[in-house]
Amino acid sequence: MTSIPSGPSSNLPRLFFLSVGGSSKPANYSSSIFRLFKPFDSTNSPRTLTPPNPMKDIVACFGHNAVKVAESTLSLAFDGSSPPQSDNTVCCSYGATLSSRKQLLIELTWRRIASGDAFLTVSIDLDGSATHRVILRKKKGSRAFSAGAAACALHWDVSAAKFAGAAPDPTKDFYLVIIADQELVLQLGDLSGHFVERMEPAPRAAEYCAVLYARRERVFGSTHHSTKAVFRDGGSEHEVMVRCKGGEGGSGEAATGDDGELYFCVDRKRLIDVREVNLNFRGNRTIYLDGSAIDVLWDVHDWWFRGSASASSSGATFMFRTRSATESSLWWEEEMAKGASQFTLLIQVFKN
Repeated sequence: MTSIPSGPSSNLPRLFFLSVGGSSKPANYSSSIFRLFKPFDSTNSPRTLTPPNPMKDIVACFGHNAVKVAESTLSLAFDGSSPPQSDNTVCCSYGATLSSRKQLLIELTWRRIASGDAFLTVSIDLDGSATHRVILRKKKGSRAFSAGAAACALHWDVSAAKFAGAAPDPTKDFYLVIIADQELVLQLGDLSGHFVERMEPAPRAAEYCAVLYARRERVFGSTHHSTKAVFRDGGSEHEVMVRCKGGEGGSGEAATGDDGELYFCVDRKRLIDVREVNLNFRGNRTIYLDGSAIDVLWDVHDWWFRGSASASSSGATFMFRTRSATESSLWWEEEMAKGASQFTLLIQVFKN
């Protein structure tokens, strides 16, 4: 197996197998995490969740495209009446287990257009064998449907929702509730508790209510991006900021490291400062939050060297992943050995 260097970034590009982590309970979710890097199907047909062999992806360690995140990572299925692909998007992935031991993978995809209207797509996958996708165009309502053998109900109200800046997902004055087989699987929003209390008959709690195991954000036209994340169960919410500037020349000669910036802040403290970005356009560091090790990975090659000629390909990718064991230097080895994985935050930034 090819040896992968660890520690601070060097002048050599590094390979990172960018798999998005799953919830540590139940552990079986880790077998389906690789679906997050597949294109979203535009139909409601079932999808087979077959994870690739991660070791196969590590062979070309120092190749030119060693760290190439597929452009389809956050491709989203909307019909012709939906907003264009250049709008900011957030996709949150949850895992839950019913008392019948059925496992649900839930994806909520929020997209907000320039007018301020928000679009939401809900995708529910049952045991990796049946997927049902619902595109919500109304700001308030209820919907009943089946995801395989699970009878599901979706209730939502974002008619008065508040948003943080241009973020596509609401922060307050909304609710979204998902029921599966008469069990409460997911409730989001500050108004969800009041809505659930008024439900008749009252749903019982699922064996494992939905746990957020991955958040993916896709933004356009910004050299800095801020978001918030909780990296461990019971941990504090942290403000994460990424600043990436430079590479406007679009070529190796023009894009020097003299005027470039790449740094990462958590709670307004600069924790990682990358020097000579034109050489260290791929790398990784480890930070510590709430007693947990967080692996920070970046790939700004296309942002730096392709300039603004093609906005769809001039992107930068940043990843924050909680490591469950501080002594493990390669988290994908840990994931293969234990079958457990942690929360992952993936950010993709594209030029206009």
